[in-house]
Amino acid sequence: MVKIKITGTKGLQKALEERTSLEPIKQIVKKHTAQLQVKAQQKTTTAYTGHYEGKKFVKPTGATRRSIALMLSGNGMTGTVGMGTYYSPYLELGTRFMAARPVLKPSWEAQRVLFIAELKKIMG
Repeated sequence: MVKIKITGTKGLQKALEERTSLEPIKQIVKKHTAQLQVKAQQKTTTAYTGHYEGKKFVKPTGATRRSIALMLSGNGMTGTVGMGTYYSPYLELGTRFMAARPVLKPSWEAQRVLFIAELKKIMG
């Protein structure tokens, strides 16, 4: 039976971690999360133009646009954009009485292409 013992792996791991900086990736995540938030907020102006309550037309208040927020987590490696109003899922997905008026999904579909392209560019 052959026994192999590898020593010095802690030093190797430390050296690799020092040479591998995640800072560029964190900056890309932050940049694209912020751009996603702005795109979604901009889409609300065309998607949410008001609604009728009975026969009375109600202008939009802008609450949904203001509720779109971003959050960075995972030590800057994860970016989240979401709407904070209780009725946001109904606007995004629709109901049996109302067609969907999504702003997050189309914004993500557009931003995703740019995000992946920039990640590929820094990977070489």
